[in-house]
Amino acid sequence: MNPRWHNLIKEYAEALIIALVLAFFIRSFVVQAFKIPSGSMLQTLQIGDHLLVNKFIYGVQAPFTDFTVIPVSDPEFQDIIVFEFPEEPSKDFIKRIIGLPGDTIEIRDKQVYRNGQKLQEPYVQHTDPSTVPRRDNFGPVTVPEDKYFVMGDNRDESYDSRFWGFVEHSKIKGEAWIIYWSWEGFDEIRWGRMFQTVN
Repeated sequence: MNPRWHNLIKEYAEALIIALVLAFFIRSFVVQAFKIPSGSMLQTLQIGDHLLVNKFIYGVQAPFTDFTVIPVSDPEFQDIIVFEFPEEPSKDFIKRIIGLPGDTIEIRDKQVYRNGQKLQEPYVQHTDPSTVPRRDNFGPVTVPEDKYFVMGDNRDESYDSRFWGFVEHSKIKGEAWIIYWSWEGFDEIRWGRMFQTVN
């Protein structure tokens, strides 16, 4: 092979390998893309929103494990998090933290109480005026150590901790950070949602 072509192929191969390693590092430890597939977080997050998830904020996990190598901070009340769905770990879910470890959570007639205090939740949406057991009247329950109680903002249409339990700290992948793209279809791009932070 011509030495010039040999060097050129070698340079491209090295650049590709470095790019792949960097992409793996960034996705594993820094940020990850996530698409909103359902309406459980309406109106905060719309179906078709594409987010970047901050994976570093809660600590650095060893790849392909739940082990945290470098702890950074703990999830906080009302953080919107992405996590492995407990009933089907291959799926990622996104919800808002309502209960921290040690908190007591109770729901009475759709209203959430945390440690006996009625929550003010301007982000919440209700679509069903009827009252349904477990969904609208729940608890009280105390959140165990290293676990979190999460709920969707679209309360009447969210499958969350009221139905399947708590989220383990080790299963949290990161905090929703910024919307980098949003559309309802190829002809309906939501330009006004671009680069909005998630809260």
